[in-house]
Amino acid sequence: MSTATTAARSPEAAGHARREGWSRRAPLLPALVFTIIATQIPFLITIWYSLRSWNLLNPDSDVFVGLRNYVSIFTDSTFRQAAFNSVLYTLGCVFIAMVLGIGLALLLDRKFVGQGVVRTMLITPFLIMPVVSAILWSISMFNPSYGLVNWVIGLVGIEPVAWTSTYPVLSVLIALVWQWTPFMMLLVLAGLQSQPRDVLEAAQVDGATDLSIFRYITLPHLRRYIELGVLLGAIYVVNTFDQIYLMTAGGPGTQSANLPYYIYQRAFLGFDIGQAAAMGVVVVVATIVVATVALRLIFKSFMSTED
Repeated sequence: MSTATTAARSPEAAGHARREGWSRRAPLLPALVFTIIATQIPFLITIWYSLRSWNLLNPDSDVFVGLRNYVSIFTDSTFRQAAFNSVLYTLGCVFIAMVLGIGLALLLDRKFVGQGVVRTMLITPFLIMPVVSAILWSISMFNPSYGLVNWVIGLVGIEPVAWTSTYPVLSVLIALVWQWTPFMMLLVLAGLQSQPRDVLEAAQVDGATDLSIFRYITLPHLRRYIELGVLLGAIYVVNTFDQIYLMTAGGPGTQSANLPYYIYQRAFLGFDIGQAAAMGVVVVVATIVVATVALRLIFKSFMSTED
């Protein structure tokens, strides 16, 4: 009798659970619909354009070419150079900024007079708009005539250098590191301040040196924060456009151009919509793959730490 009653009630219970689930999800549906309209539909249109040969200067060129645009961009030496620059900017900026951020966070984790003022000053570069940061570095710092960098090196007898034209990649990389180091510092500082103090005190009582404490206790504790900073920094830095456009304009030639800037050149200067769309699709797919792998590694790290 009880089995029959349970079997009779189970469909009702399942229906109630479904209704309750939809009642919780219903308020989120407008946001989901808006996200699909704002992101997925344009991406599908971009895929459609990437399968066509269309130059805005020649209206009759709009024809279906299949995967020809993808074959062309992978045989394009400029595209390969831009892809290499994207990797160089991303890895170089994230690595250097993280190392500097760890060092600054270790200094700020100690009590000293004026700690709040120093912390605020170190955070400031991250709060500056990328456009303002690029103008600041290209005019105030790297200008060959009156830039601060040339003034400093002139004190020791070194001739002025046209940084943004002679060393464009290095100039952009320095500006990116300056802007992203505070972000890494804040993440690492949050990790340092979440350390259990009793563990550190026990290690000091046992005679462990500061280097040993940092290597065997602090650094493993900071692993999750470092991985999160690397992931977020890489996602944002790989899309860098402002610094390259304002500091070097991708030059000389396309020496300092990364993928977003090269796509901009092909779409808005060369008016080649088909190849620009194909490049955009490749960049999006590559970014999704890298971000998915990185997220899985981070989640695996969080789960192993909780266990």
